[in-house]
Amino acid sequence: MRVIPKKLFFTKGVGRHKHELQSFELALRDARIEKFNLVSVSSILPPGCPIVTREEGLKELVPGQIVFCVMARNSTNEPNRMVASSVGCAVPADGSHYGYLSEHHTFGANAETAGHYSEDLAATMLATALGIPFDAERTGTSTRTSTR
Repeated sequence: MRVIPKKLFFTKGVGRHKHELQSFELALRDARIEKFNLVSVSSILPPGCPIVTREEGLKELVPGQIVFCVMARNSTNEPNRMVASSVGCAVPADGSHYGYLSEHHTFGANAETAGHYSEDLAATMLATALGIPFDAERTGTSTRTSTR
């Protein structure tokens, strides 16, 4: 039996609590995916898989359903510690080829910086899979993260 995703949607959530498990649950609720059994998978976007809105994607799911996901997750118990995580996506121009999703987890970077970095990772993985030279720093898309 082949299990190939038919659609993809992105979501995000933030949870704050003194206990890590509770903060994770709150983040899942904020992302509106707490009612599903999430199974992490690696980072391949199937050929021709459309990206839909979160609302459209959620309409097709039922509570308790097993849902495959590429998840970026980060946490800290340090007050005022800046944390970020992000999933980047690279979709090939040729819809018959697979794309890439990449997860990035960082400390000391904001959401925008983490987002650019994960997109660069996905683009690099796709380009190298297609045999296309790609240098994120030369294309101007590379983003450096700094930790303090």
